[in-house]
Amino acid sequence: MSQLHESPIITVERRKAVTIIISAVIVALALGVGLTKVGSGFASRSSDGITVTGSAKTSATADNAVWTLSVSLSSPAVSTAVKKVDAVVAALSMYLTTVGIPADALTLGAVSTYANEEYVNGNSTGRILSYRANRDVTVRTKNVSLVSKLSQGIGSLLETGINVNNYGPQYYISNLPELRPALMSDAMKDAKVRALALTKAVGSDLGSLVNVKAGPIQITTPDSTMTADYGAYDTSTIEKTVTATVSVTFKTN
Repeated sequence: MSQLHESPIITVERRKAVTIIISAVIVALALGVGLTKVGSGFASRSSDGITVTGSAKTSATADNAVWTLSVSLSSPAVSTAVKKVDAVVAALSMYLTTVGIPADALTLGAVSTYANEEYVNGNSTGRILSYRANRDVTVRTKNVSLVSKLSQGIGSLLETGINVNNYGPQYYISNLPELRPALMSDAMKDAKVRALALTKAVGSDLGSLVNVKAGPIQITTPDSTMTADYGAYDTSTIEKTVTATVSVTFKTN
């Protein structure tokens, strides 16, 4: 009786299956060894010391204001739209200087125009309905209280017939370079106090400084909890809170 032989195709498939199983076992072993090494690495690093975050904050008052007012008007002819905008900008500039803003604190932007096209069912017909012209007037001054007052009383400006868009003033502090070193120093002191408290709680002693990483400065509204990874700078209020943070690593004994 003749011996049965397996098909060459079946033999090849079995060899492929065995190869896949062996490869899977090798990968699993490699991952296991790798994870063991990573785990022991984290453990050794965590035993090197203690990392704490210290913070410090102070109050600051803005001493620079930037206020942009925009004039936008339309007309069937582009030249007429530009003339209308220029007339309103001139009246606006006169009003601002009359109420106490120096003429050299005003910056007039370039006039921009664009066509308002006719659309039917979402498609342009190629017909121009009108032209709109725009121009900004920007106030830059250290008299932040005056700008705040004028912005809040924008209604009196509109009552004169001067139609403008008020984007609201932006308030900045100029002494940040002087505030930053003191805040960083206080944040370091806060970090050390926290580290001492933690190590004392577990019966250890705080050792030498290993690493310091300064966080971004956060300038926010008073009592705000807002933070941003790359720092925050809120410009909506005159009064601000400036916060500094540091991440500090100490050795422990």
